[in-house]
Amino acid sequence: MAGMAAAAAAGLTRKGIVMASAEKREITRHPNEYFYKADGTFDEAKAKEAYYKMFEEFGYPIVPRLRSADFWVVDFGLGKFAEVGMGGIFWVNNQEDNYFGHDIYLLPGQMIPEHRHVRTEAAPKMEGWQPRHGWIYIYGEGEPTPGVEERIPPSHKECAIARCEKKLMPGEVGQLGGAEQWHWMYAPEGAIVTEYATYHDGAGLRFSHPDVVF
Repeated sequence: MAGMAAAAAAGLTRKGIVMASAEKREITRHPNEYFYKADGTFDEAKAKEAYYKMFEEFGYPIVPRLRSADFWVVDFGLGKFAEVGMGGIFWVNNQEDNYFGHDIYLLPGQMIPEHRHVRTEAAPKMEGWQPRHGWIYIYGEGEPTPGVEERIPPSHKECAIARCEKKLMPGEVGQLGGAEQWHWMYAPEGAIVTEYATYHDGAGLRFSHPDVVF
């Protein structure tokens, strides 16, 4: 049986299947000005095309719904989409039964700005994250990780509260440390992340950066 397994593995390697899965993918990068029109306004169409390119590079299927208005992109009003920005789709957001399914898309070098979810008529949102492609750093409250300041993007070096860092690789899961805690996410090389959570009430969203809008 062991011999058969070894032979099968060798065959997969010869066919390039195992080798391909282990290859490091280089995701296309764009300068910040690429995402803005001549008048300085955010170019959502170019942002979406950059994500579609990343999807192809990761081998992530572009289903029809990702070509619809359900797929959104945002630069959070800072004009620094290459640093502070994201794409996303809410696959489901069920208030009655209190569950939420979200895919998060981050180009190389992008972060989701630091935020928290406070109580509204709904309980504070709780969430966990699982990279599907690429990898991420997640940041939560707690003892600051030594050297973390070197990895905080420029826009957040002064305001970031959450400085306890954890690296998540594909298949690993990280969770929010507690209700209403500050947190953020950073993808140095680009990533596609699935979020599992309770109901998302946008009215409960708060950002630590004073100029962020969503």
